[in-house]
Amino acid sequence: MGDIRVTCATFNVLHGQLIRADGHPAAARPEDPSAPLAEAVASLDVDVLALQEVDRFQERSGRLDQAAVAATALGALDWRYATALHSRLVPGRGWVNDPAEPAPRVHGTEALEPEVPSQGVALLSRLPVREWRALRLSPGPLAVPLKVAGRTAPVLARDQPRAALAAVLEGPRGPFTAVALHLSFVPGWNIRQLLTVRRWIADLPRPQLLLGDFNLIGALPRVALNTTARHSWRGPAGQATYPSHRPRVQLDHILATGLDADAVGTARAPRTAISDHRPLVVELSL
Repeated sequence: MGDIRVTCATFNVLHGQLIRADGHPAAARPEDPSAPLAEAVASLDVDVLALQEVDRFQERSGRLDQAAVAATALGALDWRYATALHSRLVPGRGWVNDPAEPAPRVHGTEALEPEVPSQGVALLSRLPVREWRALRLSPGPLAVPLKVAGRTAPVLARDQPRAALAAVLEGPRGPFTAVALHLSFVPGWNIRQLLTVRRWIADLPRPQLLLGDFNLIGALPRVALNTTARHSWRGPAGQATYPSHRPRVQLDHILATGLDADAVGTARAPRTAISDHRPLVVELSL
């Protein structure tokens, strides 16, 4: 095996929601709303971290810029947050979109943007970043039953816009590409989105890493990518990640192309105090 140089992770943080040992959300909000997310992120101690279900200025998460909180906890040199939707959660009504903010936005270390509530994905890096790009993915057309933390029966849910965020990073052996993404829970539509992302990054340097909550089980995303791929994709981190209190399936993935088999080190899916997903962590020689 080559020298292990870079530790990468993906984590659907469920807006920093504390989860009890039985899998139900904790009822009480912590005195410091940033603490659970910051502690969970810091505990991973990784070089590159993709986050999903990240809040920005949402009431439910203490009106925090959660990407900024996570970046500080990780000690990230550079980071970006891409909005999937500008919307706020209203009790009894669900997500209410902001008509004044129809287009996606990208926020980062130097951003001084209006405090518009949103939800999206983030990519944090301890390594230097050469280039950033972002993509919004349209929602699936159908409502489907969805398992929600704390609910016994599935809930019929409509899909929302999704986002992907790519960075070209300076690795120890040269540039590589990392992509944070969160795919639809609508069957088939998530595979369509995955293939869209693959085409979108085709011109970026290899090795390429896709890190995210794919809402696809086990080997499905790897098989879908390799069906029509010019380059072979591998899944170096096979670990069950959902639900966090008793993981049975892998919904969260790190997929790679342009890496040899001996470039892969240890993979793990540790339990944290937040989220109904476990983070997925893998060491790679990059």
